[in-house]
Amino acid sequence: MKIVDLLNPAAIIADLEAVEKDAVLEELAGAANKIEKGLEHDEVLRVLQERERLGSTGIGEGVAIPHGKLRTIDQLLLSFGRSRKGVDFDSLDGKPAQLFFLLLAPEESVGVHLKTLARISKLLKSPAVRQRLLGADSGDELYRIIGEEEERL
Repeated sequence: MKIVDLLNPAAIIADLEAVEKDAVLEELAGAANKIEKGLEHDEVLRVLQERERLGSTGIGEGVAIPHGKLRTIDQLLLSFGRSRKGVDFDSLDGKPAQLFFLLLAPEESVGVHLKTLARISKLLKSPAVRQRLLGADSGDELYRIIGEEEERL
């Protein structure tokens, strides 16, 4: 499954306002809520924060992929946010995160959830892709870049 098939452009935040980890989760959850009206915002935050307590989803190189599973959804949901300044996300390399993919999955999903996490990670592994995303002017351009770069995977 392609990232652009799961990512609605309305769920992209080109310039996150958050300056701390919990606020990033809150903003990204709000973006997901724009496209999936039935989401329980507090439940989404609880699931994400619970996952972060197990270990940071900041994978390093300026990237974080917060994720969690919900009983109340029947398909994968993605949102994306960018912080040009960076946010301390307790990343593995100790560096601030700037590019964030939020992934919400149905509680029963396993394979597709893990494959999507791997695909996002593979996409953002390239320094050139990360630089393109950091330099984008708008949410529409971010979406276009993700689609273009994903075709190269």
